[in-house]
Amino acid sequence: MMLQASAYKIPEQSTRSMALSAAYIAGADSADASYFNPANMSWMNDYAQMEAGLTYIHLPSVAYRGSVAGVPADDDSKTEDFLLPYVHYVSPKVDQWRFGFSLVEPGGLSKRWDGVIQRAMAEEFTLKVIELNPTVSYVITPTLSIGGGLRFIYSDGKVKAYREGAYAENMTGDTVETGYNVALSYKPTLKTTLSVTYRSKIDLNLEGSSTGFIALGSNPLPYYDTPGGVSVPLPATLALAVAHNFGKTRLEVVYERTYWSAYKKLDFHFDNPIVDGLFGNPTDKSWSDTNTFRIGLTHQFNEKWTVMAGYAYDETPIPEKTVGFELPDSDAHIFSLGAIMQVDKRLEVGYSLLYDYKTDRTLQTPPNENGIDGTFSKGGAILTNISIGYRF
Repeated sequence: MMLQASAYKIPEQSTRSMALSAAYIAGADSADASYFNPANMSWMNDYAQMEAGLTYIHLPSVAYRGSVAGVPADDDSKTEDFLLPYVHYVSPKVDQWRFGFSLVEPGGLSKRWDGVIQRAMAEEFTLKVIELNPTVSYVITPTLSIGGGLRFIYSDGKVKAYREGAYAENMTGDTVETGYNVALSYKPTLKTTLSVTYRSKIDLNLEGSSTGFIALGSNPLPYYDTPGGVSVPLPATLALAVAHNFGKTRLEVVYERTYWSAYKKLDFHFDNPIVDGLFGNPTDKSWSDTNTFRIGLTHQFNEKWTVMAGYAYDETPIPEKTVGFELPDSDAHIFSLGAIMQVDKRLEVGYSLLYDYKTDRTLQTPPNENGIDGTFSKGGAILTNISIGYRF
């Protein structure tokens, strides 16, 4: 899967959202409002709308220069490339109600290493998250609307570790979980919208199996195949947004709080007691809640062309003491742009581009609990998106 935004949360799930660095909540006004702010569906024009798109994600290699437990450990992670489809839909009005759904991938990560030391700790750590989000809105007054939905999450993951002559672990698992989201939008004036959205925390309780060998200790296993699992949180998110129209230009500002403090430890469990004794010890995470600040600008040139640009500053939730090779995250500066072309009254096409710049991060032991003394650099992400929107 992918790594984007802070840790493994991916908020950009449409052309408009990506073009605006996800500063697209109070101003959500297309089919993707079903996901970003269902309360806004109440105020959209009275016809069905759909958007289908494809996102390409390129993850450059992360460079590590330094040592681990005093042993030189320079290495570069593998590059990653992904194609991710999505779809959004909003129904026509039904009295004061409106309905929608979205199929997106709101989270995930993948990091793979070839270095001897890195492989012993995290040869591969991959997580994929797919969400089906049916939503509904209800207009209370012409200036006040509420919305919400159910979140159906499918997730699968893979973890690999290898130390020559000592052990090998290859674990896979998946799960289906549920949650919810709620939204409220208020228009104090015709040109201004204030919005609040909340997406619930969902624990991804992945269950599967692990295979490999153990050549350590008094009870070596030439080969093992045992059931096992792990729990990883998909954190709750609160967003406060304001959008204001200046003629043909709309400015939106978003403050986002992500409750990463739910990720206290990574605790694998295995039915085989020997495997559990080696790989099942809880790993401290102690992540912190984070703030993200987003700003987006949308300008309608004419009836055919709309252009967008955005910027966001995204804090990392990972403290220095628990950074590891499975996710060497750091604070990010996000830059984006995009355009929508209205082909005719029913059809539109869109394109967006986003660059996620990760700051360098230098660690020392102590406080790092993984023995890391060195600097992570490069990394980040480049995303591009194409989409088709249709009204009917």
